[in-house]
Amino acid sequence: MNVYERTQQRLKTVFDLFDNIYVSFSGGKDSTAMLLGMLERDMKIDCILFCDTGLEFPAMYDHIAKVEKDIGRRITSVRAEHTYEELMFDVPVRRSADSPVVRQYGVQLNGYGWPGPRQRWCTTRLKAMPRERFLRELRKQYEVIEYVGIAADEQYRLERANNQNPNHRHPLVDWGWTERDCLRYCYERGYDWDGLYEHFKRVSCWCCPLQSLTELRELHQHFPGLWEQLKTWDKRTWRNFRADYSVENLEVRFLLEREWTAAGKPIRSRAFYTALRERLEASR
Repeated sequence: MNVYERTQQRLKTVFDLFDNIYVSFSGGKDSTAMLLGMLERDMKIDCILFCDTGLEFPAMYDHIAKVEKDIGRRITSVRAEHTYEELMFDVPVRRSADSPVVRQYGVQLNGYGWPGPRQRWCTTRLKAMPRERFLRELRKQYEVIEYVGIAADEQYRLERANNQNPNHRHPLVDWGWTERDCLRYCYERGYDWDGLYEHFKRVSCWCCPLQSLTELRELHQHFPGLWEQLKTWDKRTWRNFRADYSVENLEVRFLLEREWTAAGKPIRSRAFYTALRERLEASR
């Protein structure tokens, strides 16, 4: 029995033990490759679940609609009770008197403000909680197993506590498919996300402050409408977009980079950062 046959036998055993199997579908390259690969292998799928944050790129929503049409299966979409904007600006948030926010700003403020490395409320409120609410209802009737699109070269993700759930399965790992394999597999089947992966390594919420400067630079240059929305939100909230830059400061930097690049001057130099400081001071 070869590796593929052993994998199929193991998966058949799983199917015999569990009543409801669902695919966690983000619409990205890995979950798309996993879903299509499972369908090609005629693997059992009871539900395809997409947690809609309302913050995907327009091309991602087009992609999800295309996948749904092509496979002839319904993709179940769930959303949080509140929108991202409501959570960011409006919802009452209880904070203790000694919380960092109160200490820094001196007042009780509504909304969570921009997410950050230690305040990733967006993932919890917009993805984890709606998904759990949906699954809680399923678990009343079924034993549920979740298929998660973690690629074979993402060992660091497999080691996270939330991916150690005994009811989670990772078929991309079983198949030995890397992130590059997944993207190529999708491209070969006509899924290109209107070029999003030419600009971003990972395609998720377009407004995430935790993106790299490289990705934010791409957003500024190629998605001006979304960038303007980012600026609007940044003016409304009480927390900086990033610890080192506001959105407007980032725009100043990116425009200066273009000026220097066009002039043939190096942007990775002390002179550039001196010029940037002067430009930022002048823009205040």
